[in-house]
Amino acid sequence: MKRTTIGLDIAKRVFQVHAVDHETGEVVRRQLKRAEVLEYFAQLPAALVVMESCGTAQHWARELTKLGHEVKLIAAQFVRPFVKTNKNDAADAQAIWTAAQQPEMRFVAIKTPEQQAILALHAIRQRLMKNRTAYVNQLHGLMAEFGVCLPRGWRAMLPQAVAALGEEESPIPGVLRTELQRQIERIKEVSAQMTDVERQIGCWKRKERECERIAAIPGVGPLTATAAVATIGDARTFKSGRQFAAYLGLVPRHSGTGGRVQLLGISKRGDTYLRTLLIHGARGVLSRMEPAAKNTWLGRLASRRPNNVATVALANKMARQIWALMAYRRTYEPNYATVATATVAKEST
Repeated sequence: MKRTTIGLDIAKRVFQVHAVDHETGEVVRRQLKRAEVLEYFAQLPAALVVMESCGTAQHWARELTKLGHEVKLIAAQFVRPFVKTNKNDAADAQAIWTAAQQPEMRFVAIKTPEQQAILALHAIRQRLMKNRTAYVNQLHGLMAEFGVCLPRGWRAMLPQAVAALGEEESPIPGVLRTELQRQIERIKEVSAQMTDVERQIGCWKRKERECERIAAIPGVGPLTATAAVATIGDARTFKSGRQFAAYLGLVPRHSGTGGRVQLLGISKRGDTYLRTLLIHGARGVLSRMEPAAKNTWLGRLASRRPNNVATVALANKMARQIWALMAYRRTYEPNYATVATATVAKEST
């Protein structure tokens, strides 16, 4: 028996349900309060519940799965084209239901509470890093107004800033010194908090075998490995490594008609944070590339293309490698292509 498909538009307090009865064709539209959602779905037979991937969607997906329903999440950009007229809760729920009927629709993986917690730690660390950068830049600018030039880098800058503020004949007026000293303490406090968050992320990485396998890829560190595992969830959600790279926005946009296709720059869609980590990792690999690596794929690419192009190409390859290791549960082999080619040649002879 075919299960009923239910489109559920979620919000903070008001939820909208849209479904169609297979036997009668009756359209069911119902508005639910937050406290009524689980009670309503607990009374329904097992169904396919489809939601838009937005805030709190992961929580509701896990709760509805516990009730025996199959839950799928659709990215908001794939739901929007199916909104017929004006935007409202009922139209959004109907658009979600319609989008779920498309044969080639792509869905978002449902994350475990641990995976979502790790992504939350990454978000906290990123916010702390932005706050520290803002404090450091402000300290640079304010002290430069009084002729105190501080070096780059917050680690090298803090001792000199403390020394400049502690001098008896400091050019900085006393009315400002106290606040600048508090600014320095804020930088130290934020840095210590960042270190604690990174320690928690590192502990989770050491417990997860997939993180350890991924971290063997050159350019993939603890932050990238944990963010990748927590973001991907189930690797089989993506059909191929290229689809995962496209999800991260590491493949070129294209525009064409009449059989003529023009390739443009990378799309920059999907997960901005993970894409940034991969590009930074790729840039680190390129900067430390040994002279002996000039005959490799990366060396030849770097010699004939701009540095940023080679960096993005390597980040794309790293994303595909991450997907392959997770999807097929393999360990990283530096010369995998060479070994595979040699094996095939040996078997053919």
